[in-house]
Amino acid sequence: MISQPEFASLSVEQRIGLLYPDSSPVAVLGRIADLVARFADQLGRIPSARARIVSAPGRTEIAGNHTDHNNGLVIAASVQLDVLGIVEPRADRVVTVHSHGYPKRFTVEVSERAARDEERGRFESMVRGVAAGLATMGIEPVGFDCCMHSTVAAGSGLSSSAAVEVFLTAAFCAAANRDLPDPVATAILCREAENHYFGKPCGLMDQIACAHGGAVAIDFADASAPAVTALDFSPADHGLALVVVESGASHDDLTDEYAAVPAEMAAVARALGATTLRDVHADHLLAALPKLRTSLSERAILRAFHFLDENRRVTAQTDALRTGRVDRFLELVCESGDSSWRLLQNCAAVSHGARQELALCLALSDRLPARASRVHGGGFAGTMQAYVPREQLNAYRSEMERVMGAGAVTELFVRPVGPVVLGDPSGFRSTDS
Repeated sequence: MISQPEFASLSVEQRIGLLYPDSSPVAVLGRIADLVARFADQLGRIPSARARIVSAPGRTEIAGNHTDHNNGLVIAASVQLDVLGIVEPRADRVVTVHSHGYPKRFTVEVSERAARDEERGRFESMVRGVAAGLATMGIEPVGFDCCMHSTVAAGSGLSSSAAVEVFLTAAFCAAANRDLPDPVATAILCREAENHYFGKPCGLMDQIACAHGGAVAIDFADASAPAVTALDFSPADHGLALVVVESGASHDDLTDEYAAVPAEMAAVARALGATTLRDVHADHLLAALPKLRTSLSERAILRAFHFLDENRRVTAQTDALRTGRVDRFLELVCESGDSSWRLLQNCAAVSHGARQELALCLALSDRLPARASRVHGGGFAGTMQAYVPREQLNAYRSEMERVMGAGAVTELFVRPVGPVVLGDPSGFRSTDS
């Protein structure tokens, strides 16, 4: 993790290279120039010297599939895809946001901090929720004008909502000339905004990964204060391309299937006298199998097996990364993927019947030059993840996209920094800045 002062001490070229290793400086400066032009078009003025460029990353899940909601272990990382915006403070408490792809301007009066039913599920609720959370921390939110653009596509499995929440937190702090809260405090603030204002239940993994930066091991034994440990891990340093592949299957209608996973795991835990599966020992689960089958489904029990195995795997994967044993780490990635197929059963959606796009995606990846493949994120639809030798990435991409469609493969780079202020837009106007 790189701090904001360390980041600010870098040259413009170094900042761009750190955040966007897959893009040329010309492309990044062009993106910023487009934001400046849109700011001027929407607000009738160019950004002033008080304006700042703010960036917050998306995230990828590295290890620990469906473990966080039962106080388990995970590894996650921030990535180069981000929410980028120009933020200029106002003299009042009004926030206006122009977001690329949305014709409507979002306007929120943030001195009013109570959650509103009519805003649930809408962008405005995130703004209000983040403002309210910062106020409880003693950071009085000020108004700002913003033009933003996101490369973290909604539904990509890279946590667009967490990236937006962390971006808004950084934007409020930049506008007020205040430092961000620490990453865990930022993550908790953002989760509260999503849970209680936006109205979507979620854990903390996504927000912590976006707020922290780099690869992190997270222990949710105490869900109110998770332990976060930075890991020195970048697949590119080991000759590997980390990719996600979009299966093309929608998960808009899969709320019940997602909700069933933590519910069934929790039901097994309760039947064994525990609150979550983190408090269950494997021997206790095995001994109780005859009794459990009288009141619970076999699927619930299989998912409990997955949790216990996966938690041990994350510990082993963390140790492998700490000691530089990448081959062992990749073996465990494959074991995790197999467990998700057989035990967790989140590689195909029952409600989709014979349509099994994600399962086909995984099966095809296994037949290509990938070192390891696994389901990514919630599963059932959406994306899978693979580690591909860099020299074989073009062949892998070509074959996957021949079947799954153009643009299905996205390469990810671990971003070593969380939300940051890049600087004044005037310093990013040309390649020789």
